[in-house]
Amino acid sequence: MNLEEVRFNMVEQQIRTWSVLDDTVLELLYKVHREDFVPAEYKSMAFVDMEIPLGHGQLMHQPKMEARILQEVQVKKTDKILEVGTGSGYLTALLAAKGNHVYSVEIVPELKAMAEASLKAHDISNVTLEEGDASHGWPDHAPYDVIIITGSTPVLPEVFKQCLSPGGRLFAIVGNAPIMNVVLITCEALGVFNTKPLFETYINPLSNAQQSERFVF
Repeated sequence: MNLEEVRFNMVEQQIRTWSVLDDTVLELLYKVHREDFVPAEYKSMAFVDMEIPLGHGQLMHQPKMEARILQEVQVKKTDKILEVGTGSGYLTALLAAKGNHVYSVEIVPELKAMAEASLKAHDISNVTLEEGDASHGWPDHAPYDVIIITGSTPVLPEVFKQCLSPGGRLFAIVGNAPIMNVVLITCEALGVFNTKPLFETYINPLSNAQQSERFVF
């Protein structure tokens, strides 16, 4: 397999055609090698347009979703970033390449260890990996300039918005199966938020994600 050829095909045929046109994002996908963050048994599928099993019931995003997230949040070199759900560590690595520092929280210890090893192998040092449940927020290092919630949540906890700095961006996938709404929330000023709907999708929910209130008769 010619890795650079299949990487080129992934970028041109999957990602660019999914309205990812930011050259800085596309260039980064050539520099940070996705196959290095995929479990060994799935390396041959690293460039395929599919979610890849990571074990423990978790999945790695499709390449086009990772690229679209990067494009939408428009990471700057000065940004402090919160990633809810480290997973393989690949999106973490992409965010670290564009931002100042990434705080990434993973609830599954084995996945945290796997991501830690992959990031270390790439000499990525501007990342702090933490083990815990951030499904209801992670204000420890707030305020954040960028927050990315990698799993879906039926209800978006208000704390995430409150942890944004002025000008901060929050990427979230909100709703229940079969259709969920992807939104970008921007903090225009303290307590003032703008919500931009992006597209519809389906992504597995975060562990312990906040549920909608149910009426009891």
